[in-house]
Amino acid sequence: MNIGFIGLGNMGAPMALNLLKAGHHVYVYDLVESTVQMLEASGAVRAASPAKVASADIDMLITMLPASVHVKQVYLGDDGVLAAVGKQVLLIDSSTIDPQTAREVAAQAAAQGNDMLDAPVSGGTGGAQAGTLTFMVGGDEAVFERALPVLQAMGKNIVYCGGAGNGQVAKVANNMLLGISMIGAAEAMNLGVSLGMDPKVLAGIINTSSGRCWSTEVYNPYPGVVETAPASRGYAGGFGADLMLKDLGLATEAARAAKVPVVMGAAAQQLYQTFSSQGHGKLDFSGIIKLFSDK
Repeated sequence: MNIGFIGLGNMGAPMALNLLKAGHHVYVYDLVESTVQMLEASGAVRAASPAKVASADIDMLITMLPASVHVKQVYLGDDGVLAAVGKQVLLIDSSTIDPQTAREVAAQAAAQGNDMLDAPVSGGTGGAQAGTLTFMVGGDEAVFERALPVLQAMGKNIVYCGGAGNGQVAKVANNMLLGISMIGAAEAMNLGVSLGMDPKVLAGIINTSSGRCWSTEVYNPYPGVVETAPASRGYAGGFGADLMLKDLGLATEAARAAKVPVVMGAAAQQLYQTFSSQGHGKLDFSGIIKLFSDK
């Protein structure tokens, strides 16, 4: 299949590479020249702009962009995707954005005859490289079935979430809970260690008791508890605190639009805002434990 790919950041580049490995022909665009050159060396074809990707001989176009404003610009701009793409091309946006923007762009795509899915991902850069991402997909179910073989070249768990925007709903709800649970894990670990517990013993008890969660078991924020977690390498790599702050902002904005309370989500957003304002935004989000201790 001929596939266009716009947005070759830490997630997009390995996703595009996995499409190449699966035998697809991939046309790429990104602002970072070195990344485009790396994809070219792996067999991709460069394009000069998003519109040039869209107007190439493609069957499908995938975007992985930083935020809602970039998605609107790339799709709806005068020199954007919708201005240039053929009506037969299936559009998939894997950016993490607010549900309303996803629905707005999908509606404009549909108005000109293009099917579109929102398909944000979970699994981090490791999952992107390994091709084991989880895709949360919103849109028409028949269109989802058409896209499934391509998504399976990049991910392991491909979940249909319902109508347009519901992929983004699933993503912001999940990441809001993740942000909240990480703060709880950080507070609990810091409390126990401050009261004299060995951190590994404490984590072992939590992880065989009712407090067990992904943030304590797989991604424990206390250094040395989980050797593969960012906490054990100075909170380097992983999912940046500023990215978590962005996702918490999306969740609270969506909640405001829906007029539903997210009291814990809003509190988590403020704590990550504080953490970021202290200069820690590039650290992994589990570094939030630094708000409560000197670790």
